[in-house]
Amino acid sequence: MDPSRFGVRPTKSLGQNFINDRNVLSRIVEGAGIGGDDLVIEIGPGLGILTAELAAKAAFVTAVEIDERLIPVLGETLSGCGNVRVINGDILKTDIGQIIDECRKEGMFSGRVHIVGNLPYYITTPIIMKLLEEKVPADSITVMMQKEVADRIRSAPGSRTYGAISAAVQYYCRVSKITDVPKEAFVPRPKVESTVLRLEPLGEDQAKARDDEMFLRCVKAGFAQRRKTLLNSLSSAGGMDKETVKKTLEAADVDPGRRAETLTVEEFIRIADRLSDEQDRRDY
Repeated sequence: MDPSRFGVRPTKSLGQNFINDRNVLSRIVEGAGIGGDDLVIEIGPGLGILTAELAAKAAFVTAVEIDERLIPVLGETLSGCGNVRVINGDILKTDIGQIIDECRKEGMFSGRVHIVGNLPYYITTPIIMKLLEEKVPADSITVMMQKEVADRIRSAPGSRTYGAISAAVQYYCRVSKITDVPKEAFVPRPKVESTVLRLEPLGEDQAKARDDEMFLRCVKAGFAQRRKTLLNSLSSAGGMDKETVKKTLEAADVDPGRRAETLTVEEFIRIADRLSDEQDRRDY
């Protein structure tokens, strides 16, 4: 579907690249695992080509679109879909939990909740972290992003691409790859390849830190200066002297001389919990 048909020119500042490949659309919908009783929250419906495919599978679709120019276009392209509601808004400022609650109260669905979207490359990480940190009650998050970012999210400890986003997302979710997407699948054609990932929030029985915020602080501090040892990077983050950090790391059974890129999520959890203990003692 060509946006020029509707008199719309893609806006670079919004990272607009409209997907235009039916095979890719089918893989996204299938990978999301949508059932007939389910609700879908779509991020950035664009011209509505994916929205229509989602609506054909789900009980109801709520699509959040930031570009007000596209609202009348969506009204036209989705005119045959009676189970779609379009909201003009910024996903980073949208209370998704409230949308889900309202749809449930209105009887729009009785099954699971899925979040699906073709994310603007420049705000992929903020969107994903918003969904995870706010603990949006979704059963799955299936999103397309720049392949380089997807590779980082899926990276294992010790690899060159393993970083803060890897540890943070893997702390909250089980990550699986749905498909790679070539540049040719978009209008206009982006300069990079894309990948679709499915994120499934981990259950309550999975290991979690006492304080999610402390866990994320440890991860961010550890990777802020990758070449530094944990002892130096955590000390540089402020709040504790080197001797206290050293004792805390040893108590967590982590060598202070290691670097953040070698740590598993479970090791970051142990460090965060020990730092929480130390903070509690200081507050007391």
